[in-house]
Amino acid sequence: MTNQQPNVLFILSDQHNAKVLGHQGHPDVRTPNLDRMAAGGVRCDNAITQNPICTPSRVSWLSGQYCHNHGYYGLSGPIPKGLPTVLGHFRKGGYRTAAIGKIHCPENWVENDSDLFHETAGCSIGGRSSEYAAYLAEKGLTDLEDHLALREFGDNGIQTVEGRPSAVSYQDGQEGWSVRQAMAFMGQCAQEAVPFFAHVSLPKPHQCYTPAQPFWDLYDESRLTLPSNADYEMKDKAPHMRRSAEGWRTREWQLIEPKTFAAGRLRKLHGYLGSVSHVDHAVGELLDWLESNHLSDNTIVIYSSDHGDYACEHGIMEKAPGICADAITRIPMIWHWPGRFKAGHVAKEIVETVDLANTLCALTGLEAMETADGKDISQMLKGASGDVRRLGVTEFAWSKSVRKGQYRLVYYPPEMFADEYPEGFGELYDLAHDPWEMRNLFFVPEYADVVGELQRELMNWLITTTRPATIYPPAMPTSAQSPIQYQNAVNADGKVHPDRVRTVKDQNYRNYI
Repeated sequence: MTNQQPNVLFILSDQHNAKVLGHQGHPDVRTPNLDRMAAGGVRCDNAITQNPICTPSRVSWLSGQYCHNHGYYGLSGPIPKGLPTVLGHFRKGGYRTAAIGKIHCPENWVENDSDLFHETAGCSIGGRSSEYAAYLAEKGLTDLEDHLALREFGDNGIQTVEGRPSAVSYQDGQEGWSVRQAMAFMGQCAQEAVPFFAHVSLPKPHQCYTPAQPFWDLYDESRLTLPSNADYEMKDKAPHMRRSAEGWRTREWQLIEPKTFAAGRLRKLHGYLGSVSHVDHAVGELLDWLESNHLSDNTIVIYSSDHGDYACEHGIMEKAPGICADAITRIPMIWHWPGRFKAGHVAKEIVETVDLANTLCALTGLEAMETADGKDISQMLKGASGDVRRLGVTEFAWSKSVRKGQYRLVYYPPEMFADEYPEGFGELYDLAHDPWEMRNLFFVPEYADVVGELQRELMNWLITTTRPATIYPPAMPTSAQSPIQYQNAVNADGKVHPDRVRTVKDQNYRNYI
């Protein structure tokens, strides 16, 4: 390991709708830093998240495993038994590691693999970082920090979707503080000629939608553009999605005057766009710091999000029910490494969050993680074309979203909506002709073949990507990451890589797989 080993800066925001970027043609949002990052790097326009809520998505990002393998579908949870993180893998490879910001993972999983760990949002087993808590207390800002609650409204202000400017400055908020901690960490590593892997997880634009004042002031509510699908007849949409949309229109959720749906959703959109610009500023600070410290050419920078936000699409104010919409299952993803990646390249191929781990291994020369399910997309980042995978799948425990080509299918078991649809229910969208997903084609006879094809693809995907604890024959190829344990070669998580099943050639043994 030398000081020429490339560094890694992985920036993850929370709840960023992939359409809400300047370089994606959004009519209002201002994202100059993410736009320049995309212009100088590679943007993946069909990046799919593995789960539509925080913790399971982040477990997939940091482990490289699909949800049906790591088993996390809800928030927080116990430590994953034996499941490596990409941070720990790089640490073993000689890197110094840091996780700073809203980490929101199972207990002590990321902490154990980080040389520096700060959870700023209070989503860790130990709560908020004691250093950030002390910083807020010293400045008298503890009761003003408003990422998860508008405290002036008491219990009604918890995780509200209302929008207003924050009473806390950018510098004192979680993003500004996290950026400064990351800079100090990266600077120390550079001084000591040690390669770093810094994971900076920015809480915004997740609600509460409270950008710092300068970013709120960028937008005029009276001039904002509502999405094309903000108001339409939601025929043949999922029952729980229709109920959610109706609830936003009829229940009293507004806390600020005027308390109408029309005014409330504009405040939400105002706060959301301001929060995206707030995050954009943080990204710009990190990019500028790398350049001014002559680290840009030797640092791989990735920007993405754990999942999307409706951003007023379909009349819904936040992210649930997330499996229903491309607004949630598709995420921004930008890779930047000057002179190494093809500047300005727009990759249309499907990629997934699980691809991060082994792509970074390939780019840095580390051994691939055998516990990771993802693909190596490094050649795509260098300008090559061609699919690295057939599907992009987002998982809930009882529903799956499948993206293939121009189509997106949502599969629900018949029990999900047995009362409303006793014969079964599903969703199919043609994103080439209906990018705002306003027409469900699942029940249209002419698309029955497409529905059948994607259902078969999903079944095949589930079978061929599942990690069994054992298989027969038990004697499988071994490696340092998969030693023999009582006649079976298994990885650190106690399971067998699905690719090893493909190595079973003997027809007699095919009887058992």
